[in-house]
Amino acid sequence: MEHHVSIWPVLVLALIHFFGTRLRFLAGVPRSVWLSVAGGVSVAYVFLHLFPELSEGQEHVEEAFVGEGFLRHHVYIMALIGLSVFYGLERKMVSAKEEQKEKKVDNKPPPGLFWVHMASFAIYNALIGYILFTREEGPLQQLVLFSIAMALHFVVNDFGLQEHHHDRYRKYGRWLLVLALVAGWGTGYLVTVSHTLVVLVLSFVGGGVILNVLKEELPEERKSRYWAFALGAFLYAILLLSL
Repeated sequence: MEHHVSIWPVLVLALIHFFGTRLRFLAGVPRSVWLSVAGGVSVAYVFLHLFPELSEGQEHVEEAFVGEGFLRHHVYIMALIGLSVFYGLERKMVSAKEEQKEKKVDNKPPPGLFWVHMASFAIYNALIGYILFTREEGPLQQLVLFSIAMALHFVVNDFGLQEHHHDRYRKYGRWLLVLALVAGWGTGYLVTVSHTLVVLVLSFVGGGVILNVLKEELPEERKSRYWAFALGAFLYAILLLSL
């Protein structure tokens, strides 16, 4: 099947990593209302657009995994795995920073842990890049909605990663994430995977989005504004339900 190339979505998401950390007006405490709005938009997209799509895709997954009773809800298991993986990574980062603080050294995780963290997010970005490619085969509206949600999600991720790793993220991490995103997107032109695998990837990413947004909103020291998060979620939900 002929595939129509739309390079603008991957360029927009890549530019988020190039320039996201330079948006100084988003930094500081209390947490920027714009970051909270962005988080709300991302979560609304997952619950109101991605999960219903996964529910439909569950039929394809069940056909590929016939008979495993406890795996009947494969897509939601993958979403749980995605959430759990990134929760584990976040806990490891926080623990490492606390240990460094107790040793009275710089408030950054060790270099080895930095690369593990970046590798995990690189895989995450590559999966999102591949999903972006698959979206090009569908309606333009679907591509635009996904691109907006992921662009705002990347802004939230950038500030979280910079807070953990500081100059390491600016010098190395963001470049790795850009390369991973483009590589995942480009892989779509070289490798065709089954719809079942695409659905499982979508569910993993959905779980990751939920955790990566909430972990930035919940810590008390962030002084996040719930109303901004709720407003972003509400407005994007209205948009999604009206289309």
